[in-house]
Amino acid sequence: MAPLRFSANVSWLFPELPGLPERLQAAGRRGAAGLRGAKPALTLLLSTGDQEKGEMGLGAVPGRQAAFREGLEQAVLYAKALGCPRIHLMAGRVPPGADRAAVQAEMETVFLENLRHAAGVLAQENLVGLLEPINTRITDPQYFLDTPQQAAAILQKVGRPNLQLQMDVFHWQIMDGNLTGNIRKFLPIVGHVQVAQVPDRGEPGSSGELDFSYLFQLLEDEGYQGFVGCEYRPQGDTVEGLSWLRSYWDRRGHPRGGQ
Repeated sequence: MAPLRFSANVSWLFPELPGLPERLQAAGRRGAAGLRGAKPALTLLLSTGDQEKGEMGLGAVPGRQAAFREGLEQAVLYAKALGCPRIHLMAGRVPPGADRAAVQAEMETVFLENLRHAAGVLAQENLVGLLEPINTRITDPQYFLDTPQQAAAILQKVGRPNLQLQMDVFHWQIMDGNLTGNIRKFLPIVGHVQVAQVPDRGEPGSSGELDFSYLFQLLEDEGYQGFVGCEYRPQGDTVEGLSWLRSYWDRRGHPRGGQ
């Protein structure tokens, strides 16, 4: 079984450093993407909408189809320039004041329309679009896409091979639990995995509900070939907190890059 490959989410890691360039350099020095000699690579971009206006993507938001397509084109330009193969197509939030159940069907229709368009655009550039369920119990009560079951059903309706599921075990555990069953069921359509401890979203080695030695072994046993993104909030110094990664490589009997 091949060892897992890890990537650093520099929006979350190395918060002790002042800016993105410094964080990227630190991630490269620490070998966060894998074995010694591995070249740093950008594995994921987000299509978010205007975050200053409180948007979390526009994929399922009624009346914002034109803005979604404009944002997609911009994300594709960045992805091509940076050599990034995946774009997270964020669904967006239920409109303020709206009842989720009342707008569910309309938002899904909009999402399907936008995803079919996105699949065509991304296919022209050999890119993959990802759908990530985000929990509505802690992180964002208004987010439209909140369970792996909902995301998988939407992907099935769209039926495009370059649209895949993004599995964040933090969100999946909070919303549904049953991680072993859900990982085995949905992993065939997963294009990217992200990890953080529950409930505080700390590093995998921090105290919490999840046993990451077991989960990493499960991913290996199930034949996962993609990256495992480290999207967590370091509980202290980022490098000191990477002891969980050093332990993983020690168990796998591999040298550790940048240590």
